[in-house]
Amino acid sequence: QVQLVESGGGLVQSGGSLRLSCAASGSIVRINVMGWYRQAPGKKRELVAGMTWDGVANYADSVKGRFTISRDNAKNTESLQMNSLRPGDAAVYYCNALVTTGSVLEYRAWGQGTQVTISS
Repeated sequence: QVQLVESGGGLVQSGGSLRLSCAASGSIVRINVMGWYRQAPGKKRELVAGMTWDGVANYADSVKGRFTISRDNAKNTESLQMNSLRPGDAAVYYCNALVTTGSVLEYRAWGQGTQVTISS
């Protein structure tokens, strides 16, 4: 029903920056929450940042002050600007959306994931 496509991952040096983007498509009435999760090898998937329809953002403590989430409701897109990257930020990053569709009040969609690698 809803597809999420991420872009922007890659290899960056410690202290560097990356910008991740995500575009949603499908039977979308409204994307209530868009966010980013990440999963490192051997660890649980964790919330990195999220933003509600009306622009309220929340961040994991580990990324506060370094990462910034933004979204464009008209285009059904979101971005995650990641600055001052650390080795501990290396993971597969997943776009996530909580969507009201034409037939479902709340549908949770996931992107395929994009790899972020940090070199020290």
